Amino acid sequence: MTYETLQYEVEDGLLTLRLNRPEQMNAFTVTMAHELEAAYARASADDAVRAIVVTGAGKAFCAGMDLSTGGNVFGLDESQRPTPADLADRFDDPAIQQGVRDTGGRVALAMVNCLKPIVGAINGAAVGIGATMTLPMDFRFASEKARFGFVFGRLGITPEACSSWFLPRIVGLEQALEWTYRADIFDAREAHAKGLVRAVTSPETLLDEASAFARSLITERSPVSVALIRQMMLRHLSATPLEAHRAESLAMFYTSVGDGKEGVKAFLEKRPPQFAAHASDMPPVFPEG
Repeated sequence: MTYETLQYEVEDGLLTLRLNRPEQMNAFTVTMAHELEAAYARASADDAVRAIVVTGAGKAFCAGMDLSTGGNVFGLDESQRPTPADLADRFDDPAIQQGVRDTGGRVALAMVNCLKPIVGAINGAAVGIGATMTLPMDFRFASEKARFGFVFGRLGITPEACSSWFLPRIVGLEQALEWTYRADIFDAREAHAKGLVRAVTSPETLLDEASAFARSLITERSPVSVALIRQMMLRHLSATPLEAHRAESLAMFYTSVGDGKEGVKAFLEKRPPQFAAHASDMPPVFPEG
């Protein structure tokens, strides 16, 4: 598969997914949204991919939505007047999916549904959708040159990409409100101090450090176990303890009769495990839909 706006490179289980519009500071487009959705779904189904590192080509990570396009720059159908009922009852209707649903949110949901850990290597400006698309990532590393901005208020619009769900959970409600009310640009040091990023590195070592960290999450680990852990953590942020117990019971049952047998045997024999299960063949743990 070829991409107009991305580079997709897999080496030794690690997918490096690079936003690739460097002359436009990797500004986000509807095409990029479609390609990111497809890329995360592809990586999720590909057993050759064990973890994902996302970064930007050139000096920027993503400078936000490309505002130079004609018409509705967000790719929305202005002839419609959608209601909450439309989003509930017609969620997958092409008219709603393509003309109403926010493109950043569609990418965020693809990231949530992905079965592989996602690590951000934020190499430069991450503004607007460039900032919010990092929130569904499991971990975020930033270059000293990175800059962030939840600048929607400056444009008279609102945050998207499921960020009103993710951002308060990552940095707390008060900080999330301050950053979105002020709509200012802030640097990597502030992002680290407030808990948005895990570490700040030199520009030269950013990708290597993020990649090494991503590999540390998957080395000698069962792909099915990793996938289930990711899905349970994300899904159960809004679940009841009872719902968590039901899913965890099924996850424990199926992993214990799968890679769990090899894990126990390897532990007793004091050797590295040789896990055989694949994330492309997941057990029935979560309710449909």
